[in-house]
Amino acid sequence: MIGHEIYRGSSYGAHHPLRVPRVSTVMDLSRAMGWLPRHQFVQSPRAKPNALTGFHTPDYIAALQAAEATQSVSPVVKARHGLGTPSNPVFAEMYRRPATSAGASLLAGEMLARGGTVYSPAGGTHHGMPDRANGFCYFNDPVLAIQSLRHNGAAKIAYIDIDAHHCDGVEYAFADDPDTLLISTHEENRWPRTGAITDVGAGNLWNLPLPAGVGDDVAAMVRDTLILPLVQAFRPDAIVLQCGADAVLEDPQSRLAWSNNAHRAIVQALMGVAPRYLVLGGGGYNPWSVGRCWTGVWAVLNNHEIPDALPDAAQSVLRGLQWDGQRRVKTPPDHWLTTLADAPRMGGIPDDVRTRVATLQARLRQWI
Repeated sequence: MIGHEIYRGSSYGAHHPLRVPRVSTVMDLSRAMGWLPRHQFVQSPRAKPNALTGFHTPDYIAALQAAEATQSVSPVVKARHGLGTPSNPVFAEMYRRPATSAGASLLAGEMLARGGTVYSPAGGTHHGMPDRANGFCYFNDPVLAIQSLRHNGAAKIAYIDIDAHHCDGVEYAFADDPDTLLISTHEENRWPRTGAITDVGAGNLWNLPLPAGVGDDVAAMVRDTLILPLVQAFRPDAIVLQCGADAVLEDPQSRLAWSNNAHRAIVQALMGVAPRYLVLGGGGYNPWSVGRCWTGVWAVLNNHEIPDALPDAAQSVLRGLQWDGQRRVKTPPDHWLTTLADAPRMGGIPDDVRTRVATLQARLRQWI
């Protein structure tokens, strides 16, 4: 696991969805469970500006550094680079924080040169564009991770994204690259409203918009009939999985209804399919559901059994979380505090989902 203490006290602001603790919770919960010994934890470096120019423009990087230093942006910078907006606000660590998650993804590519598995829960900022911030994402660390993996010997890379929001920045970077397989499941009619099922790029794009309310049975169907067959047919040298937790039912930023079991099952299914495996975080805005989901991902990657009830030390981590500035949850339900695994959530498979999957399967048969 690659992590850093910068995420513990950093916030996008009192009213922003990313005001909640996430990465620090995963670190603390994993340690409380005895799952994160010192030899498995790597402190993330902060990416230097030159390292970010593989995808981002020097002018944008400089503008982001200047905005952090002065804690302000001019109207010109705001219009050109998308900084100082409600989605991408000015805050104290607005350069250092994303540069740290970018540094983790760049480092992961180097660490995986000879194979293995790396987990960076701070990663997954898949909306960032070359010259502007976008959708809470200042840098696009998945793009930088793919570039780093390729620089370190992985010719063919499969990128799978199960965030509730479409990975528009990653698609922008690799839509025309047949050596990068892009698979995205995301909620239909949800920002950024990209990722149509009809988009094919260079034949490497596979988008599956999902209707609101679908649960674990849809996630399992997509995993077994689309994600795994695509990745296995592609035979990648590396897999990058973005497992944003906002598809989980309790998340305020989507209307999908997965349990965190669905995430863990996809993480498990992709283990061993390629010699290099990089797992990133992404969206997730309920502090309990995202912390529990991503800690469960770490358990899967290490073959740790998830207990029915958490030990006292782990429960203390969850009981210490706060979700200020919202009215949705006054008192967290007991299972958010005492367990990691959700109860299964089966909502049935709508006919339109079956039709969409069949459409992509037909294309897959031709692609193979």
